[in-house]
Amino acid sequence: MGLMKAKRRWWRVPEVTRRRRILVLAAAVTADVLQFCLGPLGWAGLDQGVDVVAFVLTVWGIGFHPLLLPTFVAEWIPAVDLLPTWTACVLAVIALRRRAQGAMASARLPSKSGSPPSDVPSPP
Repeated sequence: MGLMKAKRRWWRVPEVTRRRRILVLAAAVTADVLQFCLGPLGWAGLDQGVDVVAFVLTVWGIGFHPLLLPTFVAEWIPAVDLLPTWTACVLAVIALRRRAQGAMASARLPSKSGSPPSDVPSPP
């Protein structure tokens, strides 16, 4: 049973609050800037360490999403890591999460009984 709880906790999708969006986006931008600045120096170990930290912070902040995997793999390709892939991926995942949360919130709204609003006169 403990393993099942750990799996559910890891795969849960947290509510994407403004604070989480800002923190995760700041981590992604920081990772991209560091990789752009350190990339030409050829610091391979540090570059991959930045990727691992960015991945972990992103999953912690906005939850796991399949779009994060190709981004993580692409960052290990030497020329691709100079592109702002973490920032683009985080923005895409945030947009998808917000859309999903909006759909869930609208689905939870109580449904009307079909009667017209009180300020609209009913037809004769």
